[in-house]
Amino acid sequence: MTVAASHGRLTSVTVTGADGRRLSGKVAADGGKWVSDRKVAPGAAYTVTAGTRTEGGALATTQASFTTAEADRGNKVDWRPGTGATVGVAQPISLVFDHPVGNRAEAEKQLEVTTSDGTEGSWGWIRDWPGRDRVDWRPKSYWKPGTKVTLNAELNGTDSGPDGGWFVRDCTTTFTVGARQVVEVDLDRHRLTLVRDGRTVRSIPVSGGTPGGDKRSWRGTAVLMTKEGTINMNYETVGLGDAYDKMVDHSMRLTWSGMYAHAAPWNARHFGNANRSSGCIGMSDADAAWLHGRVRPGDPFEITGEDTKGVVDPGNGFGAWNVSWTAWRHKSALR
Repeated sequence: MTVAASHGRLTSVTVTGADGRRLSGKVAADGGKWVSDRKVAPGAAYTVTAGTRTEGGALATTQASFTTAEADRGNKVDWRPGTGATVGVAQPISLVFDHPVGNRAEAEKQLEVTTSDGTEGSWGWIRDWPGRDRVDWRPKSYWKPGTKVTLNAELNGTDSGPDGGWFVRDCTTTFTVGARQVVEVDLDRHRLTLVRDGRTVRSIPVSGGTPGGDKRSWRGTAVLMTKEGTINMNYETVGLGDAYDKMVDHSMRLTWSGMYAHAAPWNARHFGNANRSSGCIGMSDADAAWLHGRVRPGDPFEITGEDTKGVVDPGNGFGAWNVSWTAWRHKSALR
């Protein structure tokens, strides 16, 4: 938004929305115009009060009001992590959009990440597993424990593109990075090891996905998305022909495509010996309860093994860590 003086110089400009909030901005050094620091919102009413000084030195005050046009279509945003959360060292900031974002560079300009220790990172545009546009911010390497992070996304009033509509809401979140915990999963040795601050806490026997077909597990770095506890798993939802329907305890989601770490007592004879699951990382009830109580969303599961379905895709959960830093930076719309 710009306020210009056709005769004389601007001495002050106040722009107030119907909600009473002021729109910040700056008067140019020559007093010719005032420009807002951000875009105005669609479908919003504003009142402008401008003070001027004429060439003869007289002071005057002018007031005007206007309303911006309603957005024909709004583009909503969901984001993670939630404010106040304590997360693991691999947790990205992730924004998922309801509609396509054609003006990616314009949208990315509105996204500001600040950290307590100047962490280096970059935004990267990817396709979410269900097919929606998504942009994630990840550090160059895992977060340093104790880092405080703030996202300030002043998207309201930004046009996301012809197929997406206007953003009509800002979003902000602040979170803290917890202890450095890495879950190492060796599918060839059938072992899962929790490593905290570089020291092994415990190693437990597991069974991964059955070799040779669609039931294989993914490899690479998968990030714990959420701890879902006891859930119903119906493998028809992930396209397995011989689907089963079970209530599963201590479930820890690793991908959108359905790979979890969880209790699998029906598979006990294979723990530590063979991979015979339908793609998940199974373990005993006791071991799953132990792990579930110690990991947090954002902890990386670094999975290795020869016979797998491939590397976790960036959009299949939080798989950005499987992309090199150079390649990730090139996914930014501002590079």
